[in-house]
Amino acid sequence: MSMWTRPPDLAHLNAMRKNTICDVLDITFDAYDDESITASMVVDHRTHQPFGLLHGGASVVLAETLGSMASYLCIDSQKFYCVGLEVNANHLRGVRSGRVSAVARPIHMGRTTHVWDIRLTDESGKLNCISRLTIAVVPLGDAPPAR
Repeated sequence: MSMWTRPPDLAHLNAMRKNTICDVLDITFDAYDDESITASMVVDHRTHQPFGLLHGGASVVLAETLGSMASYLCIDSQKFYCVGLEVNANHLRGVRSGRVSAVARPIHMGRTTHVWDIRLTDESGKLNCISRLTIAVVPLGDAPPAR
């Protein structure tokens, strides 16, 4: 059984990138199945730290973007919205170029919080970052986001 409230529409998710950090960092939503969603990000001058490696902060942007969108796709967006409460990341291996892919899988899907395990790998499939993201599921009547 699928966790999605509505099936992810990758074209729509990618259209939502316009004029956001996702657009700047070339984050794209690539695939999904019943239990996960995948996105990727470029590794180049836009995402490097000064020593030519993928910046840990860029990895966190990818992880939080993917997990936040995953939560959004699991809720009734007519009644709730999602915001990040906490994100952490362990950076395991340096990446200098190409793309990194991230796969988000739920750890906990509660009424008011979601927790996601997000794993980033380089183009050869080597794990370079593990992140955990906690999302608050908030009723729309409680200061809805502007957009």
